[in-house]
Amino acid sequence: MEIIKLNATRRVESGKSSAGRLRRQEQIPAVAYGRTLAPIQVAVAPKALTQILSSAHGQNSVVELVVEGGETLTVMVRDFDYHPISRVLIHADFLQVNLDQPVDVEVPFRCTGKAKGIVSGGILQQIFRTIPVRCLPEKIPSVIEIDVSDLDVGDALKASALKLEEGVKVRLPEEQTIVVLAAPEKAGAEEEAKPGAPGAAAAPAAAAGAGAKAAAAPAKKDEKKK
Repeated sequence: MEIIKLNATRRVESGKSSAGRLRRQEQIPAVAYGRTLAPIQVAVAPKALTQILSSAHGQNSVVELVVEGGETLTVMVRDFDYHPISRVLIHADFLQVNLDQPVDVEVPFRCTGKAKGIVSGGILQQIFRTIPVRCLPEKIPSVIEIDVSDLDVGDALKASALKLEEGVKVRLPEEQTIVVLAAPEKAGAEEEAKPGAPGAAAAPAAAAGAGAKAAAAPAKKDEKKK
């Protein structure tokens, strides 16, 4: 994964009036923090951050946050907020990460190919929109795919069928069903029986979007923002 550079400036003021002044200067308030990093109040350009969130890795991108007159931090976007009406970015949280320590993230999941059982009336059901994984920050996949071409009616694929790069571990039981080709009369029952395991449930055959706000968290719980 390519590390993306993002410039930031320190800010000393907080509150709505300060945030309003920043936005008039085409900046938004943000905070960077981590296990060994006390919260740092910064401002970043929303356009630059939007480009990061729209990139191949989206919220899972590794960012080099260059703070003007200060240090350079390796971070990931932990959270962000949009204005409810204009839908422009208004705030962001950055979590400091270490390139040699694994993080827990949700990676978009999609099916490829056309299941052979569809011609017999089968209905492809994708159980997860994202797959939870643990790996080093630079090894985070942009998307996880699985070929469903060989599925016939009644067949299913489990988490153990996922083929990932060495060092990327799926945080699901190996026997967890992730895709099923259900018979038409059973499709409704299968939909209701979707497990409440990690990873959000998806509508039948729905592909995942890379810009989902899945949190990128390290293996241990980090300090909350202040």
